[in-house]
Amino acid sequence: MSWFTLLIAGLLEVVWAIGLKYTEGFTKIWPSVGTITAMVLSVVLLSIAMRSLPIGTAYAVWVGIGAVGTVILGIFLFNEPMGTLRLLSLILIITGIIGLKLA
Repeated sequence: MSWFTLLIAGLLEVVWAIGLKYTEGFTKIWPSVGTITAMVLSVVLLSIAMRSLPIGTAYAVWVGIGAVGTVILGIFLFNEPMGTLRLLSLILIITGIIGLKLA
């Protein structure tokens, strides 16, 4: 259950990271409310997952899910570049997340 909680926390990190773009510096109320809500829920779920997972593993996986998801959505939503080195780097992060899960 802790790994599922951590997955949801990581996905919420993607939501708030992408949401930051839509807040326009927290000048737009509803995107700001949604972003702040996702931030709080993400950190709360991370802390719940850390009850039974090692802190280093939980934090690294949370950040990894957030980073990979944000880069992928940035490519599709904001036409950010999708170069070979960038994709290789994402594969390395995913490999690290899987390695931490298996360790």
